[in-house]
Amino acid sequence: MKNLPPRSVWSHFATLCAIPRASLHEATMRRHLIDWAKSHHIASTVDAAGNLILTKPASPGCEGMPGVILQGHLDMVCQANTGTQHDFERDPINAVVRDGWVVAENTTLGADNGIGVALALAALEEPDLNHPALEVLLTVNEESGMDGARGLAPGTLQGKTLINLDTEEWGHFYLGCAGGVDVEVRHACPPEAVPPGYAVWRLEVAGLKGGHSGIDIHLGRGNAIKLLAEALDGLAEIADPRLIALAGGTARNAIPREAFAVLALPAADGARIEAWVREKHAVWQSRFAGADAKVNLAVRQERLHPGADDLPLSLALSPEGRGNEITALSSEEGGNEITEKAINKAEQDRLLTFLNSAANGVARMSENFPGVVDTSDNLGVVALEQGEFRATFKVRSLHDGRADALADALVDHAESHGLRASKAGAYPGWTPNPDSPLLALCQHVYTREFGQPAGLQVIHAGLECGLLAASHPHLDMISFGPDIRGAHAPGERVEIASVERCWRLLKAVLQALAKPA
Repeated sequence: MKNLPPRSVWSHFATLCAIPRASLHEATMRRHLIDWAKSHHIASTVDAAGNLILTKPASPGCEGMPGVILQGHLDMVCQANTGTQHDFERDPINAVVRDGWVVAENTTLGADNGIGVALALAALEEPDLNHPALEVLLTVNEESGMDGARGLAPGTLQGKTLINLDTEEWGHFYLGCAGGVDVEVRHACPPEAVPPGYAVWRLEVAGLKGGHSGIDIHLGRGNAIKLLAEALDGLAEIADPRLIALAGGTARNAIPREAFAVLALPAADGARIEAWVREKHAVWQSRFAGADAKVNLAVRQERLHPGADDLPLSLALSPEGRGNEITALSSEEGGNEITEKAINKAEQDRLLTFLNSAANGVARMSENFPGVVDTSDNLGVVALEQGEFRATFKVRSLHDGRADALADALVDHAESHGLRASKAGAYPGWTPNPDSPLLALCQHVYTREFGQPAGLQVIHAGLECGLLAASHPHLDMISFGPDIRGAHAPGERVEIASVERCWRLLKAVLQALAKPA
């Protein structure tokens, strides 16, 4: 990968792949970059929020031009396919070059936003680049809370223009983005003993593509949590399921690819249950033939055994825990008592009714930007373990008031079912400014370099520009980036040729900003 053009960009990205940088675990990567900056005589500071700011004086003769800020985030979304043994706090990303793309086949790649960071670092060390004073702002914990941008103190940045390098479709300048807010739902469920004659089963939804909960929300892909709730509801029509535990999704901003339930079912109904699951699987295969053709629904009776009372149920629910045994007494061993408690039947009905009726997906399309989602929500994470239930929704909108209204509606919906709910982590959107001087300059440079104007777009995802505008309202901002596909899901990839074009554009824009208008 280090030999791909442009070498400076890919060399930095190779380092970003080699050093783990999960959200809230960026310290090792930050220390490496501080050492790198020192070796290149580039000043570095770390602010109170943990953001890294690298600064370089203007090129000779460019000292009078307004400073420029290049901005990206250090962290990445960490997702892996079932059966893939990968520790995102220790293991490097295994990236390969294939058919013009750099791809991580079984995990996320971290091109979101590692490529943007690599572009900014390459600009700092490019020897023949004329540029104004440069500040490179590398924020922390963007993916799970935007804490770095949220904590940036007013007046920290001195530049007048900001280029965000965190969008994922080459050939477009982005002028605005969605704001967002999280909705957290919690509930305590009284346990009860499982009736005699029941066996422990595992019901699994898997094989879904998942994806970015903003960029991909309109593609009609399945949400594993919603599908699991649908399956459990349907299963109740032919049997008497007693829910012991469930888990689905790993991040509020990723469409969940897998969900699992551990439940007790009448042992005598095994053949009927398996036949029903096969029928439901076939229905889903037809329903998602275009958007999620590999959707899979499966059920199996767990092998039960005595004397394993210390087995954590979370292990049995984890993707890595497939095949682990559930705590129970086996009839072959002389007993048939299931030692795990199911939740109260009334609470089970309450949770499933809530999950099946909760809003998920596109709520409204934009009137001003054809084909762009205006408002949506994603049921990203759910868990029920030892009677404690929690669910997390990610709400997005191009209009802050609409995001707040949808979040309020989700809270009201949860409370109408007797569940506790609250809003958290709100951040503002970035309002487009079509009269931006920076946009005019970038469009001129793009047309000169590539023979046609770039498209103008807003993105139904959360860029940090809205928060940066709140703390630094004087900034003129724009965003661009290379082609990245499958962000926030295993198999994420970035197109090599578009990275080269992005580097060419960034250099040309910086050189244009170094000259008087």
